[in-house]
Amino acid sequence: MSGTQELLVEVDRLAAELDHADPPTLLDVRWRLTGPPGRDDYLVNHLPGAVFVDLDTAFCGPPGAGGRHPLPDPPALQATLRAAGVRAGHPVVVYDGGDGLAAARAWWTLRWAGLRQVRVLHGGFPAWVAAGRAVSSAASAPASGDVEVRPGALPVLDAGQAAALATADDAVLLDVRAAPRYRGEVEPIDPIAGHVPGAANLPAPEYVGPDGRFAAADVLRERFAAAGVTEATPVGAYCGSGVTAAQAVLALHLAGRPDAALYVGSWSNWVADPVRPIASGPTPGP
Repeated sequence: MSGTQELLVEVDRLAAELDHADPPTLLDVRWRLTGPPGRDDYLVNHLPGAVFVDLDTAFCGPPGAGGRHPLPDPPALQATLRAAGVRAGHPVVVYDGGDGLAAARAWWTLRWAGLRQVRVLHGGFPAWVAAGRAVSSAASAPASGDVEVRPGALPVLDAGQAAALATADDAVLLDVRAAPRYRGEVEPIDPIAGHVPGAANLPAPEYVGPDGRFAAADVLRERFAAAGVTEATPVGAYCGSGVTAAQAVLALHLAGRPDAALYVGSWSNWVADPVRPIASGPTPGP
């Protein structure tokens, strides 16, 4: 199985797997930054057998100084996953409403928590519906799982590590927010505009489409290389709160960089401390 197949699953393959006697565990993680809650969509219809898991309360901790979407509490995450039927050593597939953001953050959190067999449904729920596959409005009631959460399986950056990565001569910290936010011209969510000094801007549309679908691995490598990421370059990513950047880390995995680190707190954590420096303009800055 190739690296891409281990990270993403297409509709037809997932449909075939769901026909097996022991199918993968399906998690519906549909989410919108400004609402309404994804559970509302789940209750209307979802993939048969899927269990809804909320991004904000399960895959992230409470917002605060650590950012708007910090790491979850491991025991709480474990309890939620067991209630959703997640089993030790059993494959999991996550899907969202199609932009790939929530699914990528769920994928990243599960991998960080020590789960190895986690894939994202490529194209999410819209791709499933467009293929004419069956949906259900029946709530799933899975048997309790036995997964054990072992945090730390994927690399995480704190603010100090992010700053060091951004200013190192042989490393790259990617800011994957839209260019106007990076330049400090607008900031629709967080209290201060700008970027981490030394970070390079690579807006998410450069490596993923609006439908949550990724380009081929060689194309992804070219786009990351244009931002300064080579095969040997230490690399990390951040965004506003660690959701879009998780998608960047997934793209880096697809491009052959499973060592890519996520600054989970991202900009919302960076600006929580007024002592931290702020850069603006179209270049990385000092």
